[in-house]
Amino acid sequence: MTEAPHLVLERTFDVPRDLVWKALTTPDHLKQWFAPKPYQIDECTLELQPGGTFSFRMSGPDDFDQTELGCVLEVVDGERIAWTNALLPGFAPAPAMPEGCGGFPMTAIMTLEDAGQGKTRYRATALHRNEADRATHEQMGFHEGWGTCADQLGELAAAMAEKV
Repeated sequence: MTEAPHLVLERTFDVPRDLVWKALTTPDHLKQWFAPKPYQIDECTLELQPGGTFSFRMSGPDDFDQTELGCVLEVVDGERIAWTNALLPGFAPAPAMPEGCGGFPMTAIMTLEDAGQGKTRYRATALHRNEADRATHEQMGFHEGWGTCADQLGELAAAMAEKV
């Protein structure tokens, strides 16, 4: 049996789950962590309901400028959000994928669990339609890029906790 075409990243943050959830699901907070620096999120929309919009515009070095548009699949408040670029808002099928970064359909599932002592376990899973797409995503730097973003999420949530 072959391994499912998924990529998984996990972190444990020394921050309560409600603050990590807020940083994970509030567009103004997403802008601060969802792109690995020096890239940045210039625009972000997130409608926390199945069929809702998840879109963002990322810019960075070498005139990189890309907009992603996807559909929220599932929201379990404080625990789980899933979205995909294979569908547009309202569950409409997406057109053919663009070339380059993000040029393959995928579904992202982000979960939060209490890890005890006020800590939160974060897990990001990227589901791909086949092994080739998984390999492409991994070669693009999934672990480094998504790992950097996860670390930035943890840093933002920790800064939010200091203000509480």
